Amino acid sequence: MLRMESKIISNKRIKESYFHCVISSPEIANCALPGQFINIKVTDKSEPFLRRPLSIHRIKGSSIELFYEVVGDATEILSQKKPGTYLDTIGPLGNGFTIASDIKRQAPILVAGGMGVAPLLFLAEKLKNKQIPILIGARSMKDINCEKEFKKIGCDVKIATDDGSLGFKGRVTDLLKCELSAVSSLPETIYACGPHPMLKIVAVISQEYKIPAQISLEEHMACGIGACLGCVVETASGLKRVCKEGPIFNAKDIIW
Repeated sequence: MLRMESKIISNKRIKESYFHCVISSPEIANCALPGQFINIKVTDKSEPFLRRPLSIHRIKGSSIELFYEVVGDATEILSQKKPGTYLDTIGPLGNGFTIASDIKRQAPILVAGGMGVAPLLFLAEKLKNKQIPILIGARSMKDINCEKEFKKIGCDVKIATDDGSLGFKGRVTDLLKCELSAVSSLPETIYACGPHPMLKIVAVISQEYKIPAQISLEEHMACGIGACLGCVVETASGLKRVCKEGPIFNAKDIIW
């Protein structure tokens, strides 16, 4: 874990309330793993007091890419930051996804709900399998993000929208069941990130098909380093801190 001042290279609105930010942070970038996150201080003022945890979206050289949605005061302040300014950054934090040593025999499947795409792009690049399927779900087509980025690295992208405005009509977990029912060889692992209700269903599906599932949980965090116990979840082996033992967990270990 490192703490440093990270220079903002770019910070652009992609669409609606979605932003893409690039910061220069060589030391953190050099040791970060897919699934980990950074904790940033967006202002020196008293409010908002807490840092904002953001998933590492992608690493390019010495730079860290972040993909975020403006949902409150902290991300609103972040969205107004200009290139050349600095962010007080702590990271990399948490545990990353576990990647099998040989994934070419039987590719995994990635499942993203809404902003769940954020950590999965970094993971997809590290998996080094150009035909990895990723299922991206959202309320409507305006909330679908990163489709082009996943396609660019060779992923097989399939979309699900609740209102049917793009791709499969229904939840991304419905699409996941359809995909698993249609293949002759099941994926070796399900990697998933998204809202809590979606991840709960992914856990049920993974048990039904007997496929291990690694999920990225999101909880409200205070310190981000495991000291305050503000982000604990109940697991089969007791309470675990999302910021420290997570955010990546085996889906079957979570007490839903």
